[in-house]
Amino acid sequence: MVLPTPAPADLEDLVAAALAARERAYAPYSDYPVGAALLVGDGRVFAGCNIENAAYPATICAERAAVATALAAGARDLVALAVIAAAPEPVPPCGLCRQVLAELGPQIVVVLANTAGERRLTSAAELLPGAFGPADLRPERA
Repeated sequence: MVLPTPAPADLEDLVAAALAARERAYAPYSDYPVGAALLVGDGRVFAGCNIENAAYPATICAERAAVATALAAGARDLVALAVIAAAPEPVPPCGLCRQVLAELGPQIVVVLANTAGERRLTSAAELLPGAFGPADLRPERA
């Protein structure tokens, strides 16, 4: 399935939704709130924010929170994701989030943003070239 490419105005709306989600982050340990907003094929937007935990591996990134919320609502066609933080450069997803995006949204448009207004467009494939995927687990399924 070929997913639609979002218009620049739609991507800016997505960044605004990610910025709003950032305000709901729970980041008492890092003091680094991150927001994400995910556009799916039917036009719905799912927001996520980072949720830290004193047991650090239990922390949930904003990007994965948005993806999990979308999948829990039945969405499977991930079109675009915006992620934003107060960083010197537009913030990229961590490695774990890149892996999730590569598998669940291989064609996804990714907007990296910071609160200073900088933006950078990329994709799951650019963020994680040569990603490990389902075909690597069972080559006969590829």
